Amino acid sequence: MQNKGLIRTFAILLALVCVYQLTFTYKARQVERNAEEFAQGDPVKERNYLDSISGEEVYNLLGLKSYTYKDVKALEMNLGLDLKGGMNVTLEVSVVDLIKSLSNYSTDTTFNAAIKRAQELQRDSQEDFVTLFGRAFDETDPNARLAAIFNTLELKDKVKYNSTNAEVLDVIRQETNAAIENSFNIIRTRIDRFGVAQPNVQMLQTAGRILVELPGVDNPERVRKLLQGTAKLEFWETWENSEVFPYLQQVNVQLKDVLELESSKAEGDSVEVAGDSATATADGDDDSLLGELQTEDADSTAAMDNMAEFRKNYPLFAVLNPSTSTDGQLFPGPVVGTAHAKDTSKVNTYLNMPQVKSILPRSVQFKWTSKAIDEGGNYFRLIAIKVTSRDGQAPLDGDVIVDARQDYEQFGSRPEVSMTMNSEGAKAWARLTKENIGKSIAIVLDGYVRSFPTVNGEITGGRSSISGLETVEEAKDLANILKSGKMPAPARILQEEIVGPSLGQEAINSGMWSFVIAFILVLAYMLFFYSKNAGLTANMALLANLFFVIGVLASIGAVLTLPGIAGIVLTIGMSVDANVLIYERIQEERKAGKGLKLAITDGYRNAYSAIIDGQVTTLLTGIVLYMFGSGPIKGFATTLIIGIFTSLFSAIFLTRLIFERQLGKDAKITFSSKMTDNWLRNTHIKFLEKRKIAYMISGTLIVLSILSFAVRGFNYGIDFKGGRTYVVRFDENVKVEKVGEALAAVYGEAPEVKTFGGSNQVKITTEYKIDELTEDVDNEVEQLMVKGLADAGYIASEDMDTFIKDHRMSSQKVGPTISDDIKKDALIAVMFSLIIIFLYILIRFRNWQYGLGAIAALAHDSIIVLGIFSLFYGFLPFSLEIDQAFIAAILTVLGYSINDTVVVFDRIREYLGLHPKRDRDENVDSALNSTLRRTFSTSLSTFVVLLAIFLFGGTSIQGFTFALLVGVVVGTYSSLFIATPVAFDTQKRVAKVVARKK
Repeated sequence: MQNKGLIRTFAILLALVCVYQLTFTYKARQVERNAEEFAQGDPVKERNYLDSISGEEVYNLLGLKSYTYKDVKALEMNLGLDLKGGMNVTLEVSVVDLIKSLSNYSTDTTFNAAIKRAQELQRDSQEDFVTLFGRAFDETDPNARLAAIFNTLELKDKVKYNSTNAEVLDVIRQETNAAIENSFNIIRTRIDRFGVAQPNVQMLQTAGRILVELPGVDNPERVRKLLQGTAKLEFWETWENSEVFPYLQQVNVQLKDVLELESSKAEGDSVEVAGDSATATADGDDDSLLGELQTEDADSTAAMDNMAEFRKNYPLFAVLNPSTSTDGQLFPGPVVGTAHAKDTSKVNTYLNMPQVKSILPRSVQFKWTSKAIDEGGNYFRLIAIKVTSRDGQAPLDGDVIVDARQDYEQFGSRPEVSMTMNSEGAKAWARLTKENIGKSIAIVLDGYVRSFPTVNGEITGGRSSISGLETVEEAKDLANILKSGKMPAPARILQEEIVGPSLGQEAINSGMWSFVIAFILVLAYMLFFYSKNAGLTANMALLANLFFVIGVLASIGAVLTLPGIAGIVLTIGMSVDANVLIYERIQEERKAGKGLKLAITDGYRNAYSAIIDGQVTTLLTGIVLYMFGSGPIKGFATTLIIGIFTSLFSAIFLTRLIFERQLGKDAKITFSSKMTDNWLRNTHIKFLEKRKIAYMISGTLIVLSILSFAVRGFNYGIDFKGGRTYVVRFDENVKVEKVGEALAAVYGEAPEVKTFGGSNQVKITTEYKIDELTEDVDNEVEQLMVKGLADAGYIASEDMDTFIKDHRMSSQKVGPTISDDIKKDALIAVMFSLIIIFLYILIRFRNWQYGLGAIAALAHDSIIVLGIFSLFYGFLPFSLEIDQAFIAAILTVLGYSINDTVVVFDRIREYLGLHPKRDRDENVDSALNSTLRRTFSTSLSTFVVLLAIFLFGGTSIQGFTFALLVGVVVGTYSSLFIATPVAFDTQKRVAKVVARKK
């Protein structure tokens, strides 16, 4: 074997990278276990503990680099919502509302008719809404001009009266794209402030759609309001720190008296916990009244006593570092203090106490900055806002912004933001800046201060700039945020999934059990079938493969989901195939009389073609899954793709290294046990003679399946039909009919209720108000369900928090628009997979008949799997829904089936080349018989793995794994009795046609 040193080096480096990346997960879990021990079951105490050490070093890599808890938490392996619990939301920015806003809500009949028509076209089209609107506008009135509608005050610089419809549509498209990006930035800023660990916010491929994943959240109502609320941009005057500081000193005195009257020990303890962070300064430059205390030994009794005394005398400054220097001088500007993120709520509580409000002037308000001032993202500034109007409104809001863009300072390269206001805003801005020369103007978005630039002089004409920004990215973000104030861009929830933490833990437990059992079964099978020598080597490769898969997943920041675990386990089962192919070829070489060393060399070389062909076809289906899937399905595809590469490396190179080392020591290596040595070794089955029987069996199954499609149809999941589902667990067993009747009383129609897992757990599916996109409709539907269940006595009360905690295990919502898109994507994914597989086989084998045989087998497998799901849904005690997971299963079945088929085709091609004078049917039968041992081993090991997942992997993926189980059986059958016979018959017929022409 050449390049042994290079392969060994690569394996060592890959292992080191995996170990390095997985240590972050280990360290994060270690810190969290310490937090659990410290908190002793108190979640608030545990969270405060983790917050307090977020910026502390918890891991040092060989003295080269140190990592804080926040760092290792960000680098640990992410768990998906189905394992960790949390909320997954797909939002869509309303382009319809954006276009209406750009037209200044025109009442033009042609315009409104075109909007309505474009909405109808959108249901069956993948084109963006602006294009559809332009087409609908031309259809409604070919002579109408968009310029007459969109030559508004906001667009007068971009849309001229003589602009063509195409030019106006380009402007609309630019403005809507900018508004969508603004909405994305606003949502991302809100999520960052929400305080969720490892959130994921990303733009989706479909224009205007945004994916938000929030692990661990337990308040969906709050999240919905957070995500769907309209952005609010304001400009405020500010107070100087020197003007507010005397009042804060009085607040400390008042708080001291108030807190001394408090008798609750729990509240006193919370103040002490909140005050712990005050020992750290905001940014290393700003010191506070704590400066003298910080210089003392923190472990000394004197320092502890001084700290306790300080908290007692200055309760506000114990959680809010005042903006002062070490010598007591006040810093200029509107910043009155800084606080750790976990202490901001305590500061808010203090400042909102009635006793404190009586001290502060009515014109003083406080708002936190949206951006942390330290690299760790822990400390935030508190800004003093001046309220000058009687109604408490800002003197200027974002509606006056016409345009904003990222620019650079006139004399220098530092980024800034240039903004333009309308005439009304220009007048107000001129007055505001004139009255605040030398002071700051606070730019507030959604209640948080985004920037507070100092005014150098009166600004007239409505044009101004904001400087003092650190990066171009920050300037672009601020420009986008400023622009968002001039145009409403409401976001509505199209798809939503919530998984409760208890269900997530159950998924982890069931997933791990299925994983362990499947892995043990595979290891045992390899030892039994291929002896302890070769079997042990294959098992070492499987262990290495498992380690590499998990390490690579952690390295690329992939999210591990329950289907992802299924993907890992399935990868292990399928990775056996490469070892089996190699071992079978080595045994054939040994049977031919070759020595051990030469047999190993030739066995590996002869197996490469079948291994690569089989893995490439599976890889292609994995790529299609990744392209068209979402959420857990994409996680499944990710693990499948990574597993293919690591399997190839482990099976081909690592096992070869082990054998080379054993050969160097003159070790005796056997590749089969005595019990299995002759199993399916010298079979002479006449496969081609039996093809007509197989055609009849398959034809009957296909006809039955198609009849079931027509008569029974399918049990579509909400992915494909839209609606809401809730998995609800009760304290005792319930009857689904009674639950349905209870909910029909509140919904006006009976939802679909099915047992899901145990008899005390049901899945409730309803389409009630699914077409409504108002902000509160999701909460309304859920509250009605709780009321119906409470009225019927199935749950104790209508308290939503209790229901979420004790009964609702998970929920999912799919709007009708997104369900149509999912169906289209699913159809495209299946068709695209068939096309690329056909093309690959056509190129690889240079014979279209092989491609036709493969496609016939794949169509056969798909129809039969679909037929079983159609025939047996409602009869089997687990879900047989047609949803995204089922499509993933179908594509995986196609990948597995084509893998098996390609191995057979590869052997047929080899036999035709080795024995050109034999009859074709004899060569084909011999090739099929020679691959039976490999087919048996691969199919059995994969089937056993899937069976373990099916039995122990949990209710949520039983339908998914059942489809794979059926697919393995059907796919193995079709590669022998459908793909090869179809290719043989078409080749024979073509040969006859050619002979006639001659």
